Amino acid sequence: MDLDLTSITKAVRPQAVETLKELIRINSEGGDPVTAGTGERFPYGQGVQDSFAYMLSKAEELGFRTEDVDHVGGHVEFGEGDEILGILGHLDVVPAAGEWAYGPYDADEIDGYIYGRGTTDDKGPVVAVLYAMKALRDAGYEPDRRVRLILGLDEETGKGGMRRYLEEAGAPDFGFTPDGDFPVINGEKGRLEFELARKFAGGLPAAQNAGEFALRHLSGGMAPNIVPDRARAVILHKDSKAYDEVRSLLAQYREDTGYRLRCKRVGKSLEIVAEGTACHGARPENGVNAIAVLMGFLGRLQFAGDDLQDFIEFYNEHVAFDPFGEKLGIGFCDEPSGKLSVNNGIIFYDRNSIRIRMDVRFPVTSSAEQVYEAMQPLLDSQGIGVMRLKQENPLFIPEEMPMIQTLLEVYRDHSGDMEAGPLVIGGGTYAKSTPNVVAFGALFPGDEDRMHQPNERIAIERFYQLIDIYADAIYRLTQKDFHYEEHES
Repeated sequence: MDLDLTSITKAVRPQAVETLKELIRINSEGGDPVTAGTGERFPYGQGVQDSFAYMLSKAEELGFRTEDVDHVGGHVEFGEGDEILGILGHLDVVPAAGEWAYGPYDADEIDGYIYGRGTTDDKGPVVAVLYAMKALRDAGYEPDRRVRLILGLDEETGKGGMRRYLEEAGAPDFGFTPDGDFPVINGEKGRLEFELARKFAGGLPAAQNAGEFALRHLSGGMAPNIVPDRARAVILHKDSKAYDEVRSLLAQYREDTGYRLRCKRVGKSLEIVAEGTACHGARPENGVNAIAVLMGFLGRLQFAGDDLQDFIEFYNEHVAFDPFGEKLGIGFCDEPSGKLSVNNGIIFYDRNSIRIRMDVRFPVTSSAEQVYEAMQPLLDSQGIGVMRLKQENPLFIPEEMPMIQTLLEVYRDHSGDMEAGPLVIGGGTYAKSTPNVVAFGALFPGDEDRMHQPNERIAIERFYQLIDIYADAIYRLTQKDFHYEEHES
């Protein structure tokens, strides 16, 4: 059947906006497991579960079939057939760090935008898909494949829930995730999460020589995949007059660099706070890392303990302000995906060790072992240990594949943009969770990217456009004459 897609999607717009606002008002930052009074266990915390339960309830209210797989994931489905078009989204969000002009969970509508954590990553796109499905079904469309909106709950914190969901419910045959960029993403860099650590043999010395400071506290960052916008240190000296020199050095550092730092007395100690600019850890060059700002200043002071001093020097020489890993010896690059990226997302410190948690996105033609092997000689020479935490292999599907071409055509028909082509990104999406899936939107070329940043927002007109685009994509990908091709990336 032929459909006037724009006409049928207009009817669902008001309800879609209200659903999005209600969903944004649920704080679904990932948390520790909780057990309900019924004995049910919610593995990602109450907020994530509340968001999930809301979406399943809303989908049932709209007349769709739903399934909850042990509260680790679920889906919304319509249509019949042996094959499944899967659309993989997520309801969990990163912490609402930083200063917000509007409450991150208030869903304020201001000047044509809806503000709130998750509006673009990924609640807004998920709701757009749900109402694209509703528009098609309400128009009487009967797809030749089942359409399954898969709801993930831990995309920002590990993706283990999606793996468990797919094991239980089965994987779709092909599909897309609305959790990236337009026009279409046919490649995703590999991802590593690891810690670089220096242990202090016997702990740091408590006694101080003249001119030396004790580092009492050092912290910064909330997640490895966010460029941190705040870092804090507390230093102590037996002679409080030494703090006058620190203030002078701090003023000079601000003047030299333009970075934002401040200090104040806290009891007998001096607190130093550095501010940066948060952004997604896959694109660290777009932010200012507050940990690097702080460590750069601490490098101008002398601390008790050679191991600590050596680590600060190592950090400033090989980690700080190098978003492409060249100073660590891992500056890999290829033609499809560009440069490797590095983000130091968190720093940990106590009297026995100092650790930095790193998020690395490596090119599609490289491997995890190449990255580790490349930096090992430097780390060995500095006495730095590596703790491997997480690994995701790269994804790459050739541009000429039918699914890539179809999604590209849908985007071009709705945007009028005939120039933009398929992308390879540093961000990792659910596309890596199952074969024959790619990221398709929801960020348009040239639009401001506020994902993982304060004041995340979505333009209401863009939200409407997403409903149109996803309805068209579902329509074309579930036609009898569309044949996807399996591809092993």
